[in-house]
Amino acid sequence: MPDTRNALFWRWYRTLPILFMTAMLALTLVVEVLPIDMVRGVFFPVSYASSIDEAAERHGVDPHLVAAVIRCESGWSETAQSGAGAVGLMQLMPDTAKSIAGLGLVDTATYDPNRLTDATTNIEYGTAYLAYLQSQLAERDEVICAYNAGIGVVQGWQENAGDGSFADAIAYPETREYLDSVNEAIRQYTKYYPNGMSAV
Repeated sequence: MPDTRNALFWRWYRTLPILFMTAMLALTLVVEVLPIDMVRGVFFPVSYASSIDEAAERHGVDPHLVAAVIRCESGWSETAQSGAGAVGLMQLMPDTAKSIAGLGLVDTATYDPNRLTDATTNIEYGTAYLAYLQSQLAERDEVICAYNAGIGVVQGWQENAGDGSFADAIAYPETREYLDSVNEAIRQYTKYYPNGMSAV
């Protein structure tokens, strides 16, 4: 009897991953044949598209990167708040927003750094922060990692990488996963919104 149970367990243990992969393949094929508007609306919806495009243009940041960060940080919830105190769509720390304001990167008369729960304000500060990181770092992957782990940490990883791969020097598993998620979201937003987030 134990042998029969054991055999059944191993049969299902091998079958379940195959079923999962088959389901994922079927979903991928369905997504590929559905009309682009339907896929975009169901799987990759965008809120505040004009705010994203305007802030991205103002600060010289790819709007697909801004949208990808929003998707991965808050899932498009303007009321999101982390246990650490990060706020809004782009999950900004209030101190980071005040630092960006202090550097003169944002027009504080229009965008008050104390109003990070306002979607347009949050996008403005988050995009300005991405622009600041771009000015300090060489590669987009480094910018994405710095948004998650902090610029000082990323600069330490750069030093540890030396002539090797920056990706191999990333010490935080969470940041590795974040980098993969943001890059995949950028790929999808670029595919489904090729001319910007509001040009649909």
